[in-house]
Amino acid sequence: MNTEFTPKLFSLLKGGISKETLSKDIISGSIVGIVALPLAIAFAIASGVSPEKGLITAIIAGIIISAFGGSRVQIGGPTGAFIVIVYGIVQEFGLSGLTIATFMAGFILIGFGLAKLGNLLKFIPYSLIVGFTSAIALIILSSQVNDFLGLGVKEVPSDFLEKWTVYFQNFSHINGYAIAIAVGTVLLTLFFQKWIAKVPGSIVAILLSTIAVSVFDIPVDTIASNFGEIPNQFDFSSFPSIDFETVKSLIQPAFAIALLGGIESLLSAVVSDSMIGGKHRSNMELVAQGTANIFSALLGGIPATGAIARTATNVKNGGRTPIAGIVHGLVLLAIMLLFAPYAKLIPLSCLAGILVVVAYHMSEWRQFVSILKGNRMDIIILLTTFLLTVLFDLIIAIEVGVVLASFLFMKRMSESVQIQNITYESQEAEQLFENENLAIPKNVVLYEINGPLFFGAARQFQETITQTHIQPKAVIIRMRYVPLIDATGFQGLKEIIKTFKSKGIQVIISGVNDGLEKDFEKFNLYETIPKELVVKDIQAALKKAEII
Repeated sequence: MNTEFTPKLFSLLKGGISKETLSKDIISGSIVGIVALPLAIAFAIASGVSPEKGLITAIIAGIIISAFGGSRVQIGGPTGAFIVIVYGIVQEFGLSGLTIATFMAGFILIGFGLAKLGNLLKFIPYSLIVGFTSAIALIILSSQVNDFLGLGVKEVPSDFLEKWTVYFQNFSHINGYAIAIAVGTVLLTLFFQKWIAKVPGSIVAILLSTIAVSVFDIPVDTIASNFGEIPNQFDFSSFPSIDFETVKSLIQPAFAIALLGGIESLLSAVVSDSMIGGKHRSNMELVAQGTANIFSALLGGIPATGAIARTATNVKNGGRTPIAGIVHGLVLLAIMLLFAPYAKLIPLSCLAGILVVVAYHMSEWRQFVSILKGNRMDIIILLTTFLLTVLFDLIIAIEVGVVLASFLFMKRMSESVQIQNITYESQEAEQLFENENLAIPKNVVLYEINGPLFFGAARQFQETITQTHIQPKAVIIRMRYVPLIDATGFQGLKEIIKTFKSKGIQVIISGVNDGLEKDFEKFNLYETIPKELVVKDIQAALKKAEII
């Protein structure tokens, strides 16, 4: 089997896992499972679905991603990044639409992996990632104001501006008990582990607030008052029917789920690699992420990906193999089966406090400010992605952001292509061509191309060469530093040759590598230029130019 598509767990089992490592993985997985409990419930509620769907996702995705993924320590499950997109899909297409979109996204992710696009997804510009991550953090924060302040608004608008309009209209209904629970949760989540490192503050906050609300009958909203019972079983109801029209309507959100899930999972894997000194298999990770989303949809869950915070928690607690992630899923399964009836008593203001902390950690405000001081194009991508996500839609933001990032890439690549020329009359020949001291014949112009001739640079290449103000008898195009040419670049090269031919100027190409020479055949370049005028080295090209 190709190592690239071998799950990390299989490789580690083949090499052997020590008892000490296994023991640490079990402990770490148990801790992460407890940490993941309130997050899974909170993410589900914030996404507009029932609490148990978050638990189902964390269990299914957690086990599958760890068992079949390409990372040693990745922890999978629902994440804050998906809240915005899941909420939007549920509002527009309903729960069945979300299930189908998640199912489709799973196959798209598997396709990304099999096509070996894992390495490419890692090159998404950082400004784009910070833009939509910061926007998601702001949206998560704004979505929790109702429960954090105990406003009691039953129908909160999905639109960002409308949402805040409703909040301002209901500020007179602030519940002091809810604020106290929410603020206490934030403080415990942020600082409790400074006192007891192994105990998550969020769990302590949930236990204390749930007991207090139940014993003293504190008037705040709970999971039970808003959502009823939390089922302690999987949803094996019939899968929604899929037809071509459904696929057409959901293909856009499905791609958005897949793209966002792929980016976040690979970012998480890269971060964890730096923490343990490892190296993940990005394409296998995408295949596992896709498989996890397919089964999550089939069993009543929501989209899942690699969770950076839970993965970091796993590493810090000693997890070093995928067994920790599997244990995390099994711990959540045990909690769901045994304690789901009690989870309904959790106050929503407590979960809001936990999500406010999640939003703070997601905000990356320092990186946001740093990018604002940098390159103009990066600033445009950052602000465009941020504002589109907040004011319109995450799907639109990702699409526009990727297009802007592509333009940025093309611009920078085209700027990296250098075209130098030298003639017999030039006084700087030694400097221009690395002190080669080339003997350039009279009436011959030599152009040296440095960089890839792809569609972003082809126009610059074509204009620079053809807009010469002299009338030589021959033009040598030296391509020793051209690693690749795409179809647009070849078309530009053909146009250059035709333009010079129409002026009675002969073109000679030198320094073509073996790969490009094969491409010359594929793109029928020899229909434009005789094969004998395409030579390996500059000296041969100069000799041909002398006798023309």
